[in-house]
Amino acid sequence: MADLKSKFLQVYSVLKSELLNDPNFEFTDGSRQWIERMLDYNVPGGKLNRGLSVVESYKLLKSGKELTDEEAFLACSLGWCIEWLQSYFLVLDDIMDGSRTRRGQPCWFRLPKIGMIAVNDGIILRTHISRILRRHFKGKPYYVDLVDLFNEVEFQTAHGQMIDLITTLVGEKDLSKYSLPLHRRIVQYKTAYYSFYLPVACALLMFGENLDNHVAVKDVLIEMGTYFQVQDDYLDCFGDPQVIGKIGTDIEDFKCSWLVVKALELCNEDQKLTLYENYGKEDPASVAKVKDLYKALKLQDVYLEYESTSYEKITNSIEAHPSKEVQAVLKSFLAKIYKRQK
Repeated sequence: MADLKSKFLQVYSVLKSELLNDPNFEFTDGSRQWIERMLDYNVPGGKLNRGLSVVESYKLLKSGKELTDEEAFLACSLGWCIEWLQSYFLVLDDIMDGSRTRRGQPCWFRLPKIGMIAVNDGIILRTHISRILRRHFKGKPYYVDLVDLFNEVEFQTAHGQMIDLITTLVGEKDLSKYSLPLHRRIVQYKTAYYSFYLPVACALLMFGENLDNHVAVKDVLIEMGTYFQVQDDYLDCFGDPQVIGKIGTDIEDFKCSWLVVKALELCNEDQKLTLYENYGKEDPASVAKVKDLYKALKLQDVYLEYESTSYEKITNSIEAHPSKEVQAVLKSFLAKIYKRQK
């Protein structure tokens, strides 16, 4: 894995160099330095799980056979396109949310002399994906499908973000809007498509598959993405900040979290009143009241039951798939997230 990560990072350097020397724009030293600094700050800093998953999935589709140098480079390039997409979403997301930190450092737009220029930087990050795809995949039979896939997933993610934003409008805090179907829709569109389906879809296209024949694979991955977000919601409240690397603020931020949706389903009228009065408030006393209510409703046990039911459902769906190679890809995704603590 360490070897794969170092190879993956080498490909980042190649792609970055190509973009900084793109003949279709007359770079000055200043503009080239700006882009390089912006890329290094925003693109390679995360865990890189999504990008690495493309390479791992492609290798599993090839039954574990070693990849040729060209295959490895192309799979890594597609992985980086997903990391670029993620960075584009996060740079703009942080501005919309007014966030302070991301991945343990100040958000890009918070840095001196950056500010709202970060909006244009986000757009530039998106244009880079098209440049990478065009440069390295234009001659491939699956090029149009790749472009279409990235456009489709961007469309879905942006609309998921919209539902999330208009549901949590400041000054219109209305818990009665929150429900399990709404939570599922936000998660499915905002997270599951680009984090779970996109890496596998890239590997399948590279392998010569038609995505129309893999709707069942998409369904399983969306289910996994939903399970992953429910874990995230749970860990935000009950996880150890030392382990997850951040202090959860879903309660203060009035998030449409799985926990609050479940609480609304299970609570009596008095408990509902407590929730309505305290959810979405910054002060620690209100947050503590919400957490106490979650404990009184035994939401930790409800979560464990959800986890085991989801795991069983996903596993059954995977094992129903006719291809052993596709099963291996899906099982590797599930193994990474099942019972995770961070």
